[in-house]
Amino acid sequence: MGALIVRNVDEETIELLKAGARRQGRSMEAEHRELLRDALAGDRRVQGKERLRQVRESLAGRRHTPSEVLLRESREER
Repeated sequence: MGALIVRNVDEETIELLKAGARRQGRSMEAEHRELLRDALAGDRRVQGKERLRQVRESLAGRRHTPSEVLLRESREER
């Protein structure tokens, strides 16, 4: 695994990181890793949201059978 050093971090940011780590019950180092992962995953989330918007748009105006109706019909077929 690689190591990452961040210099010149202001005290307010450090205190916010400490508080976030305490709230999550993890070390500051683990908190840093999680924040970096979340920040870098942001692009993937945006892509996913865009795909969901496209799917919703493609289904707009279509009639949908409520799931409880489908379940009832399936049970009745048995």
